[in-house]
Amino acid sequence: MVNGVNNYSNMYAAGGYVSPYQRAASSAKSGGATLNPGESTSVSPGRKSSPAECETCRNRKYQDGSDEMVSFKSAAHISPQASASRVMAHEQEHVSNAYKKAAQNNGKVISANVSLKTAICPECGRSYVSGGTTSTQIRYSNESNPYQKNKKASDALSFIGMNLDLAV
Repeated sequence: MVNGVNNYSNMYAAGGYVSPYQRAASSAKSGGATLNPGESTSVSPGRKSSPAECETCRNRKYQDGSDEMVSFKSAAHISPQASASRVMAHEQEHVSNAYKKAAQNNGKVISANVSLKTAICPECGRSYVSGGTTSTQIRYSNESNPYQKNKKASDALSFIGMNLDLAV
């Protein structure tokens, strides 16, 4: 599971704290420092900055919160344009790990579901994938378990006669 984390680093300036909104407003007034090259420089109505000047998008970091050995164990930046494909690829690593675990322990993957979460940047209004979750179910067969043996025997008894075709 990977989660988007906003990291507001380097926001302290001489003279006190400067919020990302104040910084974006002052950069827009002074000609605008492009933090995200190649992005639109127009500010949408109700937004503090344009996507090109958005410090929130520039500082957004993603980090995995699971106990598996997958990517994003340490926080890393992903651009909003690449967030969908990178997060999906990360979640597929969890699916792959489930299949490996099932194969090593005589199990079978019953289901593997990946869901991506989207969000809207509060500063510039751009949509991005903010994280994802993977849920997997693995069934392990354990023939030495007496409960499993009893379940198998009772299932066999309940299926006897189900396909009976009587002709008169």
